[in-house]
Amino acid sequence: MAVRAVRGAVQLEQDEAGHMDEQVGALLTAIMERNELTPDDLISIWFTATPDLHSDFPAAAARKLGIVDVPLICAQELDIEGAMPRVVRVLAHIESDRPRADIAHVYLGAAAALRKDIAQ
Repeated sequence: MAVRAVRGAVQLEQDEAGHMDEQVGALLTAIMERNELTPDDLISIWFTATPDLHSDFPAAAARKLGIVDVPLICAQELDIEGAMPRVVRVLAHIESDRPRADIAHVYLGAAAALRKDIAQ
C-alpha cells in the first residue's frame, strides 16, 4: 500500500461556524467518496483557511463526520493580495493502492477556479 496525498478546497459563502461545518464536511465526504476511502485509509489531514475565516476550526467538521482518531491540524493561508476569499483547503495523506495519476483531487464550487488544471 502506498502513501498518497489528496488535495481539495471549498469557498465559503460566509464566515459562520455552521456553514463551515457543512461545506468542509461536504468537501471531506466528496474526497472520501471519489477516492473510495474509509477513515482507516486516512493518515493525517492538514487544513488551511484564508485569514478572513474566524468562526471555527475546519478540523471540527472532520470530527463531526466521525474522523476522530486521525491527526488533524489547521493553519492559516498566506494573506496574498487578490487571492480568493473565504477558502478552506485540505491536504490529506492517505494509504491507497491507486496510482498517483488516479487520485481524485476535489475542488468544490467556486474553488474549482483555483486548480483549473485538475479535472473535477
